[in-house]
Amino acid sequence: MERFDVAIVGGGPAGSSAGHAAASAGASAVVLEKGVPRADRPDRLGPDSTDAAGILDYWVDIMGIHPDEMPDGVVLGELDKAEFIGPTESLTLRSTGIESSYDEFGFCMQRARFDDFLRDRAEDAGATYRVGRSVRNVESDLDATDEPRHRLELADGDAIGADVLILADGPQRQVTTGVLDEYLPFDVTDRLSTRETNHIAYQEHRRLPEEVFEEVAGAIKFWWGHMPGHTAYPWIFPNDDNVARIGLTMPIGMDIDDVANRDDYPLLRPDDERIPNGKTYVRRLLEMEYGDEYDIEEDFPLIEDRGKSKGTETYAISSTRPIDSPTEAGIAVVGGAMGATSAFHEGGDHTAVRTGAIAGELAAAGDLSPYNDRWKDAIGDEVLRNVAMADVVHDYAPDDWDWAFSTAQKLLDDTDGYGLFDTSNIRAGFGAARLVTTYKRTKFRFRNGKYVQLSESDYTL
Repeated sequence: MERFDVAIVGGGPAGSSAGHAAASAGASAVVLEKGVPRADRPDRLGPDSTDAAGILDYWVDIMGIHPDEMPDGVVLGELDKAEFIGPTESLTLRSTGIESSYDEFGFCMQRARFDDFLRDRAEDAGATYRVGRSVRNVESDLDATDEPRHRLELADGDAIGADVLILADGPQRQVTTGVLDEYLPFDVTDRLSTRETNHIAYQEHRRLPEEVFEEVAGAIKFWWGHMPGHTAYPWIFPNDDNVARIGLTMPIGMDIDDVANRDDYPLLRPDDERIPNGKTYVRRLLEMEYGDEYDIEEDFPLIEDRGKSKGTETYAISSTRPIDSPTEAGIAVVGGAMGATSAFHEGGDHTAVRTGAIAGELAAAGDLSPYNDRWKDAIGDEVLRNVAMADVVHDYAPDDWDWAFSTAQKLLDDTDGYGLFDTSNIRAGFGAARLVTTYKRTKFRFRNGKYVQLSESDYTL
């Protein structure tokens, strides 16, 4: 059995960052990644962790990696605004309102190249990266002295021992749930059921007509209130060479019979017998926005050498509140596996990198006990903002989104970005006061780390 100081399950942003931090601090670290083929990574297996891949300005500081450090081809284009589009009202943000060391509003990136950059960075620091190696089981002996505390059984029959275990296997938590179940007095799926805590995301890589790409370049666009489901929305993210990622996120397993006022959703049809699939939603979005002037399939072709397969990709994404880790057991859960992905907009690369780096640093020091406090200090404000927003809008219908965008636009007359929730613009009227007060009260309810759905005290060791 091979032995390492730190074993890391999952080679996405969180796992590679943990490996980099641990190895940089002098620990022996192994990153175990099952690996998947991708059309945009033809010569290398890597993590199955894809998303719309946009980073906002202040996320750069949370992540701790400036785009100037990344090799050519990772950053695909700079952003100058975000557009939130309701059925009849819209809102444009040209600033997040949060101080940042990055001068632009944000940037879009090629996610597979970003993953490869983080992997190379970890290996350069001395981490061992094993691709094509799936973890079948984990056995732990917390009282072990001569043997490692954790024994990882791999699908090929090999075993790896480590004193510290970092779980970075993403929102599907294929290894994490089994490990945590050993330390909980209830079935872990009571809190972390995939159908309850994740959304499904689907996206296509399409080349846009020149004039359309000029319109969307520099902007990330979100359509809220166009499809049913809490924090369900389609998007367009501009990339390079007139190509954009066009996709959506929505809850898993929705029943169309549970949707009230179906006619209010622009992307539903009266004859829909079930919730449309991702491909149908994307086609309807493009037809709604551009169908009067263009033939969508001819003028917006799929780019088949991008994405996971034939220009498309489907993946799970965390849409829930984060969890604490059983650090006394020498275990840290990071990134999507801990639910660090935003519960509101599902962005999570920045929090994955940061939580992974914290866990790797502490693992190398041989003491994970500060981890739950450290990650809250690092990303707690970000988590609190997004958990509060997700809670406020959980039951929004299309007309609620229109009201919210119209009201927020009035508040933005006096401030930028998130600052609208701190304003006292009386001219914006009663609706503005209601929006701001509801958000502040929700944040107060989740203060002092109450946004975690699984706390350290829940574990029995």
